[in-house]
Amino acid sequence: MAFLKHNGRTICYRLLGDTTKPLMLMAHPLGMTQGVWDDMLPALLGKFRVLTWDLPGHGASAAWPDEPDKITPEDLAQEAIALAAIADTEKFHFVGTSIGGVIGQQLVSEHSDRLLSATLTNTGAVLGTPDAWNTRSANVLELGLSAMAVDIVPRWFSPSACEQQPALIEGWRVIMGRGDDRSYALLCELLGRVDFREKLGQHRVPLRLIGGSDDVATPPETLKVLAQCSGAPDPVILEHVGHVPSVECPSHFRDLLSSPRI
Repeated sequence: MAFLKHNGRTICYRLLGDTTKPLMLMAHPLGMTQGVWDDMLPALLGKFRVLTWDLPGHGASAAWPDEPDKITPEDLAQEAIALAAIADTEKFHFVGTSIGGVIGQQLVSEHSDRLLSATLTNTGAVLGTPDAWNTRSANVLELGLSAMAVDIVPRWFSPSACEQQPALIEGWRVIMGRGDDRSYALLCELLGRVDFREKLGQHRVPLRLIGGSDDVATPPETLKVLAQCSGAPDPVILEHVGHVPSVECPSHFRDLLSSPRI
């Protein structure tokens, strides 16, 4: 684990693997941490050098500062680019889940020259509605993440995953509850503003979309719309998987990432 100072804020990251291998950046979902990738890393490091990091106010990364009072997809994309610079490479593969997939869409739309490929999972060109995200933001600021995690975390995982891992929900409730309320709220507001439907038409980035059949947050139809507006192939939909395939089916997910299509 290491730390980068970027625009006055500290970002926690891990850079692992052989310097001769291509770099892969991996961005985690809202409310989680870079730990979502842990079960995949041993296999991925045979083919890639891997960089993971914690989003603002998540894990061991510092909270978003008082100014500016909003976070944009470009802010998060610039953090990714700054982290890639640590690995001394111009081009990289990118993997992002949920809000991590939003970062990927920003990179595809504005920084496609930096990408060798992009795998976007459990995300969409539009995610929910502004009212819903603004309501969640206000509730987090009023009630706190620990209270909100009680209802949010169960939505992440399929019934199958919860049956196989009985402590899964409680463990992630603890992790989510330790995050910074304001940073999470600002990221909710960001998601309420996101609309990439007209921004992904002109690029040459090899794109792969992955979703889960049991994902209630970004159901398969959301991925299909993203495929249509980005020119990506039809999404791969993983059966009996919810919102976080890296946690629910890490071996299957890492096999997809290691396949020749990347």
